[in-house]
Amino acid sequence: MRRLDQISLKQLRALESVVAEGSIAAAAERLNLTAPAVHNQLKLLEETIGSPLVLRGGQDRNRPTPQGEALIAAYAEIRSALERAMHQIAAIDRGQRGSVVLGVVSTAKYFAPGIVARLEAALPEIEVVLRVGNRESIVAALARRELDLCIMGRPPREPMVEAVSLGDHPHVLIAAADHPLATDRAPETEELLAQRFVMREPGSGTRALAIRFLDEIGFGREVRMIEMSSNETIKQAVMSCLGIAVISAHTVAEELRAGRLVALRYPGFPILRSWFLLSHAEMTLTPAAEQVRDWITGHKAEILPRIAL
Repeated sequence: MRRLDQISLKQLRALESVVAEGSIAAAAERLNLTAPAVHNQLKLLEETIGSPLVLRGGQDRNRPTPQGEALIAAYAEIRSALERAMHQIAAIDRGQRGSVVLGVVSTAKYFAPGIVARLEAALPEIEVVLRVGNRESIVAALARRELDLCIMGRPPREPMVEAVSLGDHPHVLIAAADHPLATDRAPETEELLAQRFVMREPGSGTRALAIRFLDEIGFGREVRMIEMSSNETIKQAVMSCLGIAVISAHTVAEELRAGRLVALRYPGFPILRSWFLLSHAEMTLTPAAEQVRDWITGHKAEILPRIAL
C-alpha cells in the first residue's frame, strides 16, 4: 500500500503523455512542462513501481512495457471515474440529484436526443449527458467505464455487460429514387454485386453488417466500395447515385417517406437486429443511473421510431 500512496496523477499523466506522443519532448509540450520535469515524473513513477514503464531504445523507444500498459489502463479508469464524479458534483451544485453519461452509437443519434428530452421531462432532477460515437469508440468508452449506460446493437464480447433488449433495429438496402434497380422487382444477386457499395468507416457496426451480407451473397467475392465517415454522407452519396448501401432504417426514415431514397426488395431485407441498453457488468450503477435505466426499459415500446417498410 505504501507504493500506491506514492503514485500521483501527475506521474500517471506524464507516462500516458510520453507513450501517446512518442517522446519526452513532445509530452512536455503537450503538458506545458519542461522536458526535465516530465522525465523526473516518469523516473519517480518507475522507482515507485520498481519496474521499467517505457522502452528506452530502438524502434520501440518510448513504447510502454507490459507494466506501463497496465498503469496507463488504470489511469484511464481513474480519469473516467473522476470525470463522472465532476459531472455528479456539477449536477448537485445545480440542485440536481446526479448526472448520467449515456453513450449511443452514431446510428442511434437520430432518436437518442428525443430519449434525452423525455428523460429530462420525466426526471428533471437528473442531468443526462449524451455521448455519440461509432461502435468501436463507444465499446472502448464502456470498457474504460466512461459511460454509465449505452445504447447500441449487438452487445460486445468485451467488456462483460448487462444488456436489456429495447426493440427491433431493421436494416435496409437503399438506392436513389432514380437508380436503375429502384423498381418493384427484386434485383438479381449479380446485379447487386455489380454495384458500388457506400460503406461506413472501419469500427462501425453498420459496416460489419454490410460486409457480412456481401460475403454471404458473393461467397467472399470482392465488390467495389467507397467509404464515408457518417450516415449523413452515406445518404447524400446514395441520393447522388454514387452507389447503394446497407443502412439502419432508423437513419433514413424521413428520406424513405419523402421518396428521396427507396428500399430495394432483395430477399432477406429488412435485416432485423435489436437495440440494447447496456451497462458495464463490473460497474455499480449510481442511483441516478438506475433511475434512467428503469425509465428507458419501462418505456422501450415508445422510444424507438416506427418504421413502415
